[in-house]
Amino acid sequence: MIAIMGASGATGGALLQSLAALGVPSRALSRDPDRLKAGLTYRTRPLVEPVAADADDPDSLRTAFQGVQQLFLTMANGPQQVEHELRAVDLAVRSGVEHIVKISAPAAEPDSPVAISRGHHRVEEHLRASGVTATVLRPYAFMQRLLLLAPGIAGAGFVHGTLGEARCNYVDCRDIGEVAAAALTRPGIAGGTYHLTGDRAYNHPELVALIGAVLGRPVRYVDLEPAELHAHLVRFAGMPDWLATHVLEIQRLAADRPERPDDTVARLLGRPPRTLEAFLGEHRELFN
Repeated sequence: MIAIMGASGATGGALLQSLAALGVPSRALSRDPDRLKAGLTYRTRPLVEPVAADADDPDSLRTAFQGVQQLFLTMANGPQQVEHELRAVDLAVRSGVEHIVKISAPAAEPDSPVAISRGHHRVEEHLRASGVTATVLRPYAFMQRLLLLAPGIAGAGFVHGTLGEARCNYVDCRDIGEVAAAALTRPGIAGGTYHLTGDRAYNHPELVALIGAVLGRPVRYVDLEPAELHAHLVRFAGMPDWLATHVLEIQRLAADRPERPDDTVARLLGRPPRTLEAFLGEHRELFN
């Protein structure tokens, strides 16, 4: 049995769909399994077993891990992420899980300038020391997170940032889900560390030009000083301080370490990754 932590999230949900398309059953862990079940398609529902589990409740995890051989581990970024993931790894290993696929971050290093990436490094090291087979996926920015820009673009026609001309890699969560499914079903992939990107890296002027082309109207990029962007994200986007700081850290990282696409998704899946243009076209109505 394959268990999925974070099954309600973008990558976990994509993995559910990918495994179901392969005819592989899975156990979806959620604090609200009834809501998760209601969101499943009729094709996916017969292959998914929703189970109540909470990262703050070790007993619920022990129950959820019973009979599980493989675990997909992804949790939302946040102050308790490291604590929750370390606990999940320990309980999974004690429950007999033999293979864990973890969603990490590109700069998961002990001295990373991004605090959350330093946390991912801690979990990666703990996972590798646990004795189980560890597969680490290090995706770059999710295309799905660009949907958070939609209200500002629809209402005012511009995007804020502090990236200047720095380029960012974007990857579709559906591609991440398919790579995770491959790691869970193809033994030759298990045990590796994989950086995942789309087909090209964009700077913000190119990004807004592409959005404008998809929408058929101009969209502007407004470059701010870091302190200005932080204040904007907290005041107008409603972000907590730690998340606004995280956004600034990853934008600064992209400026300091030029990002380039690679061919990992194509090599593992045997097809090109989904493009940002196609993704934006699918969600055009949200930006209008």
